[in-house]
Amino acid sequence: MTMGRLDGKVAIVTGAGRGIGRAIALAFGTEGAQVVVASRTPSTVESVTAEIIAAGGEALGVTCDVAERAQIETMVSAAVDRFGHLDVLVNNAQGFGTATSPEGSPGYLPLEAFPEEVWDFTFQTGLKASLFAMQAAFPHLKEHGGKIINFGSGNGIGAMKGTGAYNATKEAIRSLTRTAAAEWGKHGICVNVLVPTIVTDSARDFLEQRPGIEEKLIAQIPLRRMGDVNTDIGPVAVFLASSDSNFITGQTIHVDGGQILRP
Repeated sequence: MTMGRLDGKVAIVTGAGRGIGRAIALAFGTEGAQVVVASRTPSTVESVTAEIIAAGGEALGVTCDVAERAQIETMVSAAVDRFGHLDVLVNNAQGFGTATSPEGSPGYLPLEAFPEEVWDFTFQTGLKASLFAMQAAFPHLKEHGGKIINFGSGNGIGAMKGTGAYNATKEAIRSLTRTAAAEWGKHGICVNVLVPTIVTDSARDFLEQRPGIEEKLIAQIPLRRMGDVNTDIGPVAVFLASSDSNFITGQTIHVDGGQILRP
């Protein structure tokens, strides 16, 4: 029997119902991890959990709205109750719009008139959700070390116009990541950030709202393409979750075809 790179590891992936989160959850399952598939939509949780199990993996589906701290804490407790421990946390989920009117992408809102409710919901589901999940996971990771993978964005690094709240929360997550890496390294906890340029449903919605921007974006990418959600992001997440990355922490890793090199 072939050994997987994540055999014996228990991993939580938020926002795992679709897109990048789904790709990471499936990759983890293929590599032998026991995967907690967490997302807000029960149907997608069930679907991805079933995919992992059908492929011979082990998974637990947990419906979790990361806007609610209590649900995040329940998610972590469910993982430990089911599998006995926790090794990896992937904070991939991110909400847009507002709590009462969620949207699929950041949209475009000028900074001088940015709605407070959109700002608050973006931070609640981004920065604060990442922090709350990290705090809930910490007592379990502290016991034997572990890996935390957070998500930044090229929007924040490049100061994309019209997405001020998203830019700010993603840059704050990068700072949070470095802080956690500095404080928790003594416990053997590695904390890193992925910044992807990957085609997902959310990214597609974002690009369709801005005609012509996809062509301009691709022209700025040295590899001249957007990343594929199934082949370009999962393997990098597996690397960061595995023992191969035990001496890497506090880093921002760009899975962007070299987009960060643009002027």
